[in-house]
Amino acid sequence: MPDRLMLLDSASLYFRAFYGVPDTVKAPDGTPVNAVRGFLDIITKLVTLYQPTHLIACWDDDWRPQWRVELIPSYKTHRVAEVVEVGPDIEVVPDPLEVQVPIIRETLAALGIQIIGAPEHEADDVIGTLATTATLPVDVVTGDRDLFQLVDDARDVRVVYTARGMSNLEVVTDEVVVKKYGVLPTQYADFATMRGDSSDGLPGVAGIGEKSAATLLAAHGDLAGIIAAAEAGQGMSAGVAAKITNALPYLAVAPTVVEVVKNLDLPAVDSRLRPLDEKQKTDAAALAERWAIGSAMTRIVDALDAVGTGAAEATA
Repeated sequence: MPDRLMLLDSASLYFRAFYGVPDTVKAPDGTPVNAVRGFLDIITKLVTLYQPTHLIACWDDDWRPQWRVELIPSYKTHRVAEVVEVGPDIEVVPDPLEVQVPIIRETLAALGIQIIGAPEHEADDVIGTLATTATLPVDVVTGDRDLFQLVDDARDVRVVYTARGMSNLEVVTDEVVVKKYGVLPTQYADFATMRGDSSDGLPGVAGIGEKSAATLLAAHGDLAGIIAAAEAGQGMSAGVAAKITNALPYLAVAPTVVEVVKNLDLPAVDSRLRPLDEKQKTDAAALAERWAIGSAMTRIVDALDAVGTGAAEATA
C-alpha cells in the first residue's frame, strides 16, 4: 500500500453530517449526536475508499480571521450572528451542532486521529500548508471549491470534493479543474477572485463572470497580467478594461483573502494510521457507550484496523 496523506476539512464534513443524519439520533442523556455519528461514518467511508496511510483532521481555530475581514469587510458576513454580549463575530452554528463539536474532538482523539488548527487561521490555511509541504501524495477532502487551487498532478495532490454528497464524491485533478472552469489549478485563486463568491461574501469584479475570468486568464496568464493589460488598454475591449480598472481597490486586497496560506508554523505530528491498541479500543468503547454511537464506532475502528494493518504489512 503506497503512503498517502488525507487532510479533512473538518467543519465542512461535520456540518454535512449534521444535516445528513436525523436529529433524532441522541445519547441516553438527550444530547444530540447525529453529527458525531455521521462524521465518523464519513471518515469510515473515506478511509475505506481511498486507503490513506496518514490522516489529519484540519480545524478552524478561527473561521473568520480578522486580518481577512480587515481586507474585505464583507468576508463571511452572512454567516455572522449579532450577539450583543459577545459582539458580532460569532459564527451561526445551530446549538444542537455546537454541543457536538467537543464530542467530535474527543472521539477523534480516542481513535488516534490527529487534529491540527492554527491561531487566527482557517482550516483551509492549515490544509494549504500541509498539502504544500507534504512529502506524500495528498487527498484533500472538502466541499469548498476554493481548495481547488491546491490541486497539483505533478505532486499528486487531489481534492475529494463532497459538494454533491458522500454517495457522489468527485476526485478533482488538473484535468477536472481545466474541464470545469477553463483554468489551471495554479490560476484558480485569481479566477475565484474575479468571479467572486457570495457564499464567502466576496463581491468579485462587477460584470466579470466565470467565462470572462477564464478567457482573461487564458490570454494574460494571471491577475497581474490582466491588470497590466487593462491599464495599458491592450488585449481586451475597452469595456472589459474599464471593469478591471474600476475594481482595482478590490483586486489589491482580494487575492490575499482568497489564496490559502501555505507557510504556517504547524506542529509536527505522527499522522500515520495504526490499528487501535487494547487501551484505545477500551476507551473508544466507553465513549461509544456513553454517546450511543456504538455501530459507528465499530465501523470506524474496523476501517482503521484494516488500513493500519495493510500499511504495516506493506512496510514490513
